[in-house]
Amino acid sequence: MWEQRSNYSQTNFTMEPTLSPYNITLELPNTTHKPFSVFDGCDNMVEGILFDLVVQTFNIVVGFPANLLVIAILIRNRHEPSTSDIFLGCLAFMDAYFGLMVPISFLNLYHWGSMQVWTALKFSYGVKDTSGPLFLSCICLDRFIAVLFPITFGQLKDSKYRIGLSVLVLCLTFAYASAKSVGGLPNFEKVFMGEILAIFAWMVVCNLSILWALKRSRGAGKDEMHPMKKKAFKMVLSLLGIIVCNYLPPVALFPFQDHYTPMAFSCYVQPVGFAFLNISSSIQPLVYLSRLEKVPFLPKSCLNRLSCKSKKEVSAT
Repeated sequence: MWEQRSNYSQTNFTMEPTLSPYNITLELPNTTHKPFSVFDGCDNMVEGILFDLVVQTFNIVVGFPANLLVIAILIRNRHEPSTSDIFLGCLAFMDAYFGLMVPISFLNLYHWGSMQVWTALKFSYGVKDTSGPLFLSCICLDRFIAVLFPITFGQLKDSKYRIGLSVLVLCLTFAYASAKSVGGLPNFEKVFMGEILAIFAWMVVCNLSILWALKRSRGAGKDEMHPMKKKAFKMVLSLLGIIVCNYLPPVALFPFQDHYTPMAFSCYVQPVGFAFLNISSSIQPLVYLSRLEKVPFLPKSCLNRLSCKSKKEVSAT
């Protein structure tokens, strides 16, 4: 059970520890306080924690600028937007915010040791836990209706529906993140488990249905797919890859917490599982940029290299 989780890791990454090092309210005169350490309780089992720290470093080096580039491209193309641009923009903004908190996390772990900063970090982890899966679900829903119910999709093309859905997702995200930062709620971790399991199942079924419908739409005797449908096919296929690579590890590992020792779960399973979830902050914008025929704001030399690479890939296929 989640509430039986061990307290070996004080930071516990994206999951809130049941006992924070800042919960001490009385300071006894003869008590010696152990210095705060990210490896506290896992001093001889640091591999999983180091793996997550490397992933978070990758997010700030690669993911943060990539998300800013995605936001800039969406703003530039605002006069010719696609129906999913609102969801993509919100997702990129939330991922950029999460990446921006990484240096603050390192400073607080090794230098500040501030309770206020730790609360802000827990809020950012709550944002990441919820916003990514929910906005990906919205993109899947948008594509699902467009491919399987085109007439209904034509009636729902107005941006007000997507703005309303985005506001709902943001409200759910901030409510979850606020509850996570406050802490102390009984069985709160089960909310995340229920969310991630339900969303993972929905996105897999949704994307497989879309891929099946697009493949079937070729018609008899047709070898080539319509260009617009081919573009949608590639988008959905990339989303399915993100879902499987980033969300399958925590879905597969976390429900079996009782089968691990408390130290093994806190020091290995938990940080590694969330590392796969956190790396989506970099993978998602990179996948979006790779689908673009032309990437603005990049130097011409980079564009030439990318175009040469894409030509080689096309010729190889």
